Amino acid sequence: MSKRLALGAAVAVALVAVLAVGIYATTWDMNYDEPQAIEYDPVDDGSELGHNSLNYQIFEHYGPLLIVLALVMFGAMVGGICIAREEIEVDEDKEVKE
Repeated sequence: MSKRLALGAAVAVALVAVLAVGIYATTWDMNYDEPQAIEYDPVDDGSELGHNSLNYQIFEHYGPLLIVLALVMFGAMVGGICIAREEIEVDEDKEVKE
């Protein structure tokens, strides 16, 4: 087992653990049979968010889950860049050998 594979597996296990903690820490209010409106009070002076504002409600109730999703998206972006670079390097090596 290569070090790279072991490191990737360790990161995957850590990410799953963080995702599980984020899902567990999120308060799920699903006691409704139909969609419920979230009250929206715009901020007048721009210094504080009201407790009934949409931004406050989303980040207060789903904050841990949003952080985990942000980490997953960032990891996917970095992984895509790494895979794209590996493919380019492999193609260049084949051309040089031929």
